[in-house]
Amino acid sequence: MTTFDEREKAFEKKFEHDQEIQFKVKARRNKLLGLWAAGLLGKTGADAEAYAKEVVLADFEKPGDTDVVHKLMKDLAAAGKPMEDHTILKQAERLLPEAKKQVMSEVH
Repeated sequence: MTTFDEREKAFEKKFEHDQEIQFKVKARRNKLLGLWAAGLLGKTGADAEAYAKEVVLADFEKPGDTDVVHKLMKDLAAAGKPMEDHTILKQAERLLPEAKKQVMSEVH
């Protein structure tokens, strides 16, 4: 194996690792977002955790964050606590650093 081949394999491995970290951070952010929304819905404990898991799973319906945002908007509206999409996206943005911190502490 040449040095070039070794370098290429190393870059591929790093890319895969970075993609995995990004996936985990986004999933953790969605969990934190689900816990935040669960609090607004009056859910606590196991109910809040189960709801947060639903939010994480909702992200696999479509690419991007629209599926998560729509789920939260629908659920909050049904509970009499309507919320705009930009408010939910802003909360997701606020939670991203904490999600990254949590994931990185688990990786290292």
